[in-house]
Amino acid sequence: MKSILTHKLLIYVIPFFLGVFTSFSLPPYNFLIINFITFPFLLFFLIYNFKKSKWISFKIGWLFGFGYFILNLYWITYALTFEEIFKPLIPFALILIPLFLGIFYGFGTLICSFFNLKKNFSTILVFATIFSLIEFIRGFVLGGFPWNMIVYSWTNYLHHIQILSLVGTYSFNLISITIFLLPFLIFFKKEIKLKVFIILLLLFILICNGFYGYIKIKNDEKLYTELKDFKIKIVSPKISINRFFQPDNEGAIIEELIKLSNPNNLDKTIFVFPEGALAGVNLNKLKNFKEIFLKKFSEKHKIIMGINTEKKVENSFKIYNSMVILDNELNLISEYNKIKLVPFGEFLPFENFFKKFGLKKVGYGYQSFSVGNERKPISFGFNNLNFIPLICYEIIYSGKISLFQDEANFIINISEDGWFGESIGPHQHFSHTIFRAVEEGKNIIRSTNNGISAYIDSNGIVISKLESTKKGVIEINNYKKFNETLFSKFGNKIFFYIILFYVITIFLIKRWENK
Repeated sequence: MKSILTHKLLIYVIPFFLGVFTSFSLPPYNFLIINFITFPFLLFFLIYNFKKSKWISFKIGWLFGFGYFILNLYWITYALTFEEIFKPLIPFALILIPLFLGIFYGFGTLICSFFNLKKNFSTILVFATIFSLIEFIRGFVLGGFPWNMIVYSWTNYLHHIQILSLVGTYSFNLISITIFLLPFLIFFKKEIKLKVFIILLLLFILICNGFYGYIKIKNDEKLYTELKDFKIKIVSPKISINRFFQPDNEGAIIEELIKLSNPNNLDKTIFVFPEGALAGVNLNKLKNFKEIFLKKFSEKHKIIMGINTEKKVENSFKIYNSMVILDNELNLISEYNKIKLVPFGEFLPFENFFKKFGLKKVGYGYQSFSVGNERKPISFGFNNLNFIPLICYEIIYSGKISLFQDEANFIINISEDGWFGESIGPHQHFSHTIFRAVEEGKNIIRSTNNGISAYIDSNGIVISKLESTKKGVIEINNYKKFNETLFSKFGNKIFFYIILFYVITIFLIKRWENK
């Protein structure tokens, strides 16, 4: 057995395939049970090899991460298939992005190797603590990309993820890794009573967590209230991404959006259009279609939509990816300019240099978007209700929303997921949305083109949903009143409190183990 675990070739193969298998625990597969197998074996494999060299310890985590990310992030390359200039980059993106992200896990196993890893409970806590800290760092380095943390394996277990309202995603990620490592206890040679005690204790905690979630959801039902005097319509078209490259099709797209919206001039209604539906049309150009909007919409209507806006700053034009509220005459009521831009998709790093080689951002147009200044709640204009605007993948950042709470009742997330085809990408994006709803205790209105549109309540319950293969409208007539969560109040400070608890526990257990 030991010779197999220390074989040079298998040092590369085993961690890679453990990462590959682990990726199937994520949406849309959601085979949670896999984590109870792969994580214990990863730790077991690291213990057998960490004394060889620090480089081997690093490679074990790096290759695990490479296998994990290459299978759950392959869909990123779909965005490179629409223009010939990007197609040669597909093999590089497919390999280099997972290799880069895997480096974080490599540093995790490397740091673990500095501890005296043994087959005991303190080793489980050390590994879980370091792994979760590395995931936290991954969410902030170089702008951050906290995509597909292992905690998203719980997406389908609604009762269990209610704990997010207390501790947040990063803390639950730490707790989850600890739980997934429990089968590692079978490798202990002694301490049978301790094994049984720990397993029973953590099973008790899991049961209590599920029961807490059940009670929380049941009690929160009383928070539902009707929208008075107006309603909200989520408009989810399925306009082909190819229209980005077809000129003079704006009028037809606008007519299609309006037909799908089916406005009634007698009803006060807010229409939520997705990001990117009108490619190449900025806010100024949209006003050329004012007559169409005046004909179909009334003064009782407001339109929330994603569109590009331009501003002149010091003799140069800046372009923003924006969410705007318009009236039926297309007058601008409110505007939010996206703060977290997608590297290469919305802006080209080192743009002046790469332009010399004919490169540009992957999305529509050549000029990179500029970063917005601030995010703050925006009023619907009805019944003192307001919302927090989030464009596309801004929804993936845990702890970033609570800074702008101000008792907002809703989060509106607009997106264009058509760049990634009918892959697993839109499903993963949607799972992040559910987590943000529970964390922040807010109703989420999600309008996407070629993605999953939905209305999600503050417990993460999907009230209505349109799959990425369908187009249609979701009508909202009620919502859950704002109920501040512990996490929305304290944010990711809670994560560091729990880390401190883990560190103290590790110290105490090690003292006991040494005795």
